[in-house]
Amino acid sequence: MVREIIPLDRINARIQVPGSKSITNRALICAALAKGGSVIHNASDSDDTALMVNGLNQLGVLVRKKNNTLLVEGTGGKLYAPKFSIPVGNAGTTLRFLLSLASLAYGKVVFEGDHRMAERPVDDLLGALKSLGVDAKAQGAQYTVQGGSLKGGRTQLGGAKSSQFLSSLLMVASYAVEDTTVEVEGKLSSISYVDLTLDVMERFGVHVEFFDRKWFFIKAGGRYNPIEFSVEPDASGASYFLAAAAIVGGEIMVEGIKSTSIQGDMGFVKILSEMGCQVRSDNDGVRVMSDGKLKGVDVDMNSMPDVVPTLAVTALFAEGKTCIRNVAQLRYKESNRLDALATELMKLGAKITVFEDGLEIESTPLHSAQMNTYNDHRLAMSFALIGLCLSGVKIENSDCVKKSFPTFWTQFERLYAKG
Repeated sequence: MVREIIPLDRINARIQVPGSKSITNRALICAALAKGGSVIHNASDSDDTALMVNGLNQLGVLVRKKNNTLLVEGTGGKLYAPKFSIPVGNAGTTLRFLLSLASLAYGKVVFEGDHRMAERPVDDLLGALKSLGVDAKAQGAQYTVQGGSLKGGRTQLGGAKSSQFLSSLLMVASYAVEDTTVEVEGKLSSISYVDLTLDVMERFGVHVEFFDRKWFFIKAGGRYNPIEFSVEPDASGASYFLAAAAIVGGEIMVEGIKSTSIQGDMGFVKILSEMGCQVRSDNDGVRVMSDGKLKGVDVDMNSMPDVVPTLAVTALFAEGKTCIRNVAQLRYKESNRLDALATELMKLGAKITVFEDGLEIESTPLHSAQMNTYNDHRLAMSFALIGLCLSGVKIENSDCVKKSFPTFWTQFERLYAKG
């Protein structure tokens, strides 16, 4: 579906964003391993979460949906290989988390991804699982795990391409036969997401010892407790609406989200402040006010890579240059986001310089274009912002937002409400 965006002169709106997909999927893994019933409130309703729920059900964990709540009947770590392969599409978090979880299942578990998934890295995780006793392999977009084989021990893990590899191992390690030590080789990308994992694990009752985010120790025998868990509103999803007020001018309130959120992507609020916006946070949520006059910034985005597309689009309307650094991991997302952003923004007349690990964006006159989303939800939502300031902007395959934010376009329409 191609969607044309209508420009706005000013914004004054209150927006609701769904529960965080990242937190929901982590909570689902912990709840599945707990013994007994957990309740996950404000759960994400995204396609990626639906794939996670289906995968857990196929592994023998009963997960039921009731409105925006998920009821999970955890099995205490007793899982069973299904007769049929488990579909994971292009849901990187879902596949990577389930690969480690499947090491606890009895029998062979097979996962099937789509063509893009076959291009996304997973070898570092498979290698670490093998050193912990698990027979795990990939062939194209098919991934096979021989379950019941997680012995534990020591392993080294590359973390530069994705922090999800480490999160995947940490969440299941206490169910191994022996204590587990994970040493991260080289740079660990997206550290804030590892902190998110540790926070969710702790709330379910399993503690991880670590030093300098390079060495992690998990004692065998630790077990998750079934709990009631509330998912925070999604900071990544909030970024698009906060940026809308920044570039158009006016005021946005995103309800329910806190500046003290455990999500690294809330750092985007500070960046908007540095660009010239006024930011206020209270019990109702976060409010951004702007006169539409922004200035460029130079920022290390490694701890909040998912909001890089949002910042790149915001930078189009800022005076001077914006430099986005230390995000080489974006080359391994749903698309190669660095190259895709540069290609599509240059269609508008933007002046973009691409580096191996980032982008430089310089303000320049822009013109309309039809934007290819590469079936990447974060590109689609970010490109929509451009059309708020520039007439004739069209978004291809706009429904791909369902991967993380199914109600995005409904909330986007609220930007046009009067009063």
